[in-house]
Amino acid sequence: MNTAKKAFIMAAGFGSRLRPATLQTPKPLVRVNGVRIIDTAIRALHENGIYEIYVVTGYLAECFAGLEREYPGVHVLYNPDYAAGNSITSLYHAREHLGACVIMDGDIIIRNPKILTPEFERSCYCCMWMEDTREEWILRHRNWIVTDCLEEGGTGWALRSISLWTEEDALRMKDQLTFEYECNGLRNVFWDYVPMLIYPDQYTIGIRRIREDDMTEIDSFADLCRLDPSYQALKEG
Repeated sequence: MNTAKKAFIMAAGFGSRLRPATLQTPKPLVRVNGVRIIDTAIRALHENGIYEIYVVTGYLAECFAGLEREYPGVHVLYNPDYAAGNSITSLYHAREHLGACVIMDGDIIIRNPKILTPEFERSCYCCMWMEDTREEWILRHRNWIVTDCLEEGGTGWALRSISLWTEEDALRMKDQLTFEYECNGLRNVFWDYVPMLIYPDQYTIGIRRIREDDMTEIDSFADLCRLDPSYQALKEG
C-alpha cells in the first residue's frame, strides 16, 4: 500500500470562463457561498493528514500570498510560463518536489474529503461515470486498470482532475516531464499527457471511483451563479 505524503494544487490559470468573477480574483480564490474554492481542497487534504501542499500559481499570483500564513505547510510556487502554455508548465516548475502525492486542479470544490484518502494501491485517477460526454477524457479499463484514454469523450469513466501517484511513478514522470518540456518544447497540453498519452505503457494506473456529489467543478460563470446566486448581480451590473 502507498501513502500520499504531499499534494500539488494547480492554480495558475486565467479562469476566463468565470469572468467577470475572475477579473481581479484567480479562480481558486473565488468564494462560493462565502468559502474560497481552494479552502475546500486544503481543508480536505488536512483532514486526510496531508499538510505539505504546493500551490502552483500564475495569473494574479500575488493574491495567493496569504495562504502560507493561513495554512502552515502550504508553499506557494510561481509558474513564470503560465501564460504561454497549459498545466504541464505548472507541474514542470514544481517537479523538484514530486514524490508520493496527490495532484489536483485548484478549481474543484471538494464535497467529500474521503476522495482524498491518502492510502492507495497504485497510481490512480478519481473518475466519475458519465453518459455520452464530449467534454471529458474517458478511461477504458480492465479490472479497474486503465487500458486506454479517449480524448474525444464518450460514455464511461470520466477522468476528473484529482490523481494519486506512487513515489516510483512520480519520479519517473518528473524525468519524462523534464525531457518533454526541455527537449521537445511541450507546452500547450495538460500535464496528464505525459503518463496517459505519451508514455502509457510505462504506468499501471487504476481508477478510484467517485460520485457526482463528491466534488464540483465550476466550468462557467453560469455554473457559478447557479451555485451562488449572489453573483447574478455581478452579471447584471
